[in-house]
Parts: sequence; structure tokens; C-alpha cells
Amino acid sequence: MHAWIDQALWCLDRQQAVVLVTVAWVQGSAPREAGAKLLVSADRQWLTIGGGHLEWKAAEFARARLCADDGPDRWVEALPLGPALGQCCGGMVHLLFERLRESDRTWLGALRTGLQSPAGCVREVGLGGPGVEPWVRVSALDAAADDLSAAGPDTDRLLRPDPVPGCLTLREAVRPDPLHVVVFGAGHVGQALVHILGTLPCRVTWVDARDDLFPDGVPANVTIEATDTPEAVIDAAPPESCFLIMTHDHALDQRLCEQLLRRDDVAYFGLIGSQTKRRKFEHRFRARGIAPERVARIVCPIGEPGIEGKQPAVIAVAVAAQLLRLRSERERQAATPVRAEAPAH
Repeated sequence: MHAWIDQALWCLDRQQAVVLVTVAWVQGSAPREAGAKLLVSADRQWLTIGGGHLEWKAAEFARARLCADDGPDRWVEALPLGPALGQCCGGMVHLLFERLRESDRTWLGALRTGLQSPAGCVREVGLGGPGVEPWVRVSALDAAADDLSAAGPDTDRLLRPDPVPGCLTLREAVRPDPLHVVVFGAGHVGQALVHILGTLPCRVTWVDARDDLFPDGVPANVTIEATDTPEAVIDAAPPESCFLIMTHDHALDQRLCEQLLRRDDVAYFGLIGSQTKRRKFEHRFRARGIAPERVARIVCPIGEPGIEGKQPAVIAVAVAAQLLRLRSERERQAATPVRAEAPAH
């Protein structure tokens, strides 16, 4: 999730002094993974690095810096969770603190632009040292070193010694989340689902012809498509997207399903409805000559099995859980090394 970029820019726009806290290195057990972010102002904070005493201590360090007229704008604190903070995790967390100023708007904007690329980008923070000024740089991910090209956002160490003696450098990949969800329908269930997806690590395209149903504001990871040609959104969606069809019109649902059944690169295909609706659609698709194995890809009813209830919020939670399970499975597959088969003799 990259909400911290927009939140930091929001603070700068309002000339609100703020410190960005990043989990830079995790040794052993800790509440959050490396890369987790917290933003702290004099009287507010956004996002989380895990809560508890660790987060309270991080906020204390940040606010002390906001009150001071001198001191570095970027520094690292190493906090042992057990002895120092009384947390049962027992590991060690290294936190990078960055007092953001107007000059930081440049690299924050570069990150926002870099997220428009499928590959993303790399943020590099140098703490400086003897004769070396601190720096922040943003570069294309494909120009980064090999240790980041295959690393995910939750690697346990982003902070490493710099080639310059006595310096430390944080390098983190900033990528758009690979889970892209297209939601058709802005009714009660669509509203509830997008509300939840707006808090999760994914990108959402929300589609409906009835533009008056969309709220005035949506989360940063949600894009609204108010269109009367929703089939075009299906054709334009990137490979391995997830699709949820939950419109107010069964005939429209059927049209969208038929359009989706033409694609072979769909990660998830969910249709709201009962088993009865599924059987009716299956019968209609067979009459149109659509192969049964293609129809079998449709998830209907939708939602994680075992979560029951017809309230919009319950359905939304069940669907979000199903999508998160899919995301976790894809991450595990990506992290599993591919073994080369031994050559035949």
C-alpha cells in the first residue's frame, strides 16, 4: 500500500510538519514487516507500524524532533522489542525517521509518477556520513541492483551499509500492487465491497453507468469508470485481473459474463447470486455453445466459504477475504524458487 505518499503530500500542502517513520530492518519477530510506514505530526498520526509500545515510542521520537530546532532530518533508531519496550515479539526493529520538508515534495511526486509504471520504482535514502551529505533518490526499478529486482515489499531488510564508509542506505522497491480488482455495480454490495477494498493492498476499477451512485470521494487506490459500455472495461483490463459482477440487472450480468468468458487470462471471476442464478446462467451459456470448462471458472455464489449472510457488509467481507486468499497464494507462488529439471542422460 502506498497511501503514505498521498498522505505525506497532503501534509506538505497544508504546511503541516510531519515525520515519516519506516520499518527499515526487522530481526526476529516484530509487529510489522520492513517497509511498513507511519506518519506523525504534532497531534495526529496516520497508518501504522504495528501499534503497541513500539508505535508509541516511534511517535515520541518523531514529535521530539518536530519540537527541536536542530538535529538531523534523517536518522535511525534500533529498538529491541523485548528488553526496551516490553513487547512479547522479542525481536529487534530498526526505524528510519525522516522529517519531511517542502524540498521532499520532489521525490514524493516522482514516486507517485513511478507508480504509473507496471514495474514501479526504487526509493533510495542515504543517511550520509563524513564528508557526504544525506540524499533521497528515485529511479526506475529496472535500473536497480539485482537484490531489489526480485524482492517483494516485505523483505526483512531495507537498510544496508553503503559503499561509503560509515554510511547507511535504505533502498525500497515501490511497486503498484499486482492485485487489480474490477467491480461492476455501484449498488449496496458494490459500495460495501469498494469501501473495504479501499483499505487493502490492491487497485480497484469501479464501473457503473449510474454515475450518481458513486460517492463524492473514493480511496486513492480506487478509479471510477462511469460508462454505459462496461464491456470495453473488460477488454482494457490488464492480464490476471480479478472481476466482480454485481450489477442491478441480470441481463447486464449475463452480457458481462459472456464478455469475460472470452478471456483466458482472468485471475478471478466472481458473479453475485445464488446457486439458482448460476444454474440458469449455465443453461443459457450452454445454449450459446460456450464450453462447460469455461463456465466452470465462474465463482457463484461469491465469497469465502463458511462466511454466511446476505447483508451487503457480510458479502463484502466474504469477497474481500476470498481475494486476499488469492493474493496470498500468488505471493507464495512468486516466492517459491523454480527448480530446473536435471538434463536427461
